[in-house]
Amino acid sequence: MSTLPVVATIAGSDNSAGAGIQADLKTMSALGVYGVTALTCVVAEVPGKVCAIQAVEPQIVAAQVRLLFEAFPVAALKTGMLHSRVTLETVCAELEREFKALELTGQRPPLVVDPVMVATSGHALLEPDAMAVYRERLFGMATVVTPNLDEVAALIGRPVTTVAAMREAGAELVARFGVPFLVKGGHLRGDVALDLLFADGRVEEFRAPFVPGVSTHGTGCTYSAAIAAELGKGKSLSVAVAAAKRYVSSAIGGYLRWEKEGGATDALHHFARPN
Repeated sequence: MSTLPVVATIAGSDNSAGAGIQADLKTMSALGVYGVTALTCVVAEVPGKVCAIQAVEPQIVAAQVRLLFEAFPVAALKTGMLHSRVTLETVCAELEREFKALELTGQRPPLVVDPVMVATSGHALLEPDAMAVYRERLFGMATVVTPNLDEVAALIGRPVTTVAAMREAGAELVARFGVPFLVKGGHLRGDVALDLLFADGRVEEFRAPFVPGVSTHGTGCTYSAAIAAELGKGKSLSVAVAAAKRYVSSAIGGYLRWEKEGGATDALHHFARPN
C-alpha cells in the first residue's frame, strides 16, 4: 500500500502550463506528493494574455470531486480558479458534504483557498456575482486563504499599498472570516517579497528577495499548491508556508525564457532546486 500523500487541486486549466492545474501538478510532483485534479474551466492563455475561458459543466465538476474522495485518502487540497458562482456553489456543496463525513472520523483534510480573481495580465478570472460565495461559504472551510494584494483590495474594498496596510487588512480579514489568511505582498515591488501569515492570534513574516525583470504568471497557483503539498505531508501551517515560500522563490529565481520573433515568454521553473 502506498504511503505517498494524495493532494487534490480543484482549479482551471492553463494551456501554457505556467499556472492553474498544470502548475499545481508540477509543484506537487516536485514536492513529493501525488497530485489529483478536478477541472473547473479551460483557459486559453499565455503569460500576459488571456484569450478565452470555457467553464466545465457543474455536474462534471461535482462528479470529479466526489470520485476523488471516493477513491483516494485525500491528505490535503486546494482550490484555484473557480470562475463562476455556479461552480463555486457546486464545489462548496461537494466539500461541505465530504468534510461533514470526514469530520466524524477525525480525517478532515486541510484546505488551502487561493481566491483567484484577476490574472497577472489584468484579465478578470472571477465573475462579479461569485465573490459572495467565497465570503459566505468557502472561506469558512479554509485552513488558510492566500490572497494577493489585488484580491485583498477586492475583499476589503480599498487598495493595499504598504506593509502597514497589509497588516491592517490581514487583521480585518481574520476578524471577519475567522480563519487564517496569508496576505502576499509581492505586488508591492520592493527589494523584498514579504508575505504575512495571520494565524493563531499572531502575525508571522516570510521574506524572499524580489526578482526583477521576470514577466511570468502562476506564482499564486504554485504557492498555494506548495502549501497544500506540505500540509498533506503533515506539516504545520507555519512550516508549510515557510517551505512553500522557499519553493516558489526558487521557481521564480530559476525562471525559464524562450525568445521568438523578437519577443520573449517567461515561465516559472517548477523543478528548480530550492536554495
